[in-house]
Amino acid sequence: MQITARAAAENDVDAIVALVESAIVELTPIRGGSIWSRLDARVEPFDDSVRADLDHQNHLVVVGQIDGATVGYSVVRPVDLHDGARIGRIAEIYVHPEARGVSVGETMMTEIEQWAKNAELIGLDSMALPGDRATKNFFETFGLVARAISVYRPLSD
Repeated sequence: MQITARAAAENDVDAIVALVESAIVELTPIRGGSIWSRLDARVEPFDDSVRADLDHQNHLVVVGQIDGATVGYSVVRPVDLHDGARIGRIAEIYVHPEARGVSVGETMMTEIEQWAKNAELIGLDSMALPGDRATKNFFETFGLVARAISVYRPLSD
């Protein structure tokens, strides 16, 4: 089994869109997912927004593959800090559930870290839903730790 990660290209759009759809279906029902899916998740039409990320010269879109089949993706966007430095915000990272546990995510993170260093970013930032312990643990293996906690309370039943 060969695990690889690389910068995505136009011919990856359909596979990425399928993964975006899977991510939203998987994350929406977990704790924090209902608001996330309406506030932060990618909006339709997914193919147009994926292409916009691919076309943006400062964004990185990565695909993770097993034996050439795309089973994961990530989107990283530089964010300017108030002091002029920049960090890389991992806006999306997802591996299909059947492809987890074999280092696809780790291979994508290695690609992301190298890109971030080459872009002279000072760090990486992302989020994990409070009901998604696996994502939190995954990020912690790469040294990403909580720096803020977002809170929410519904005002109706």
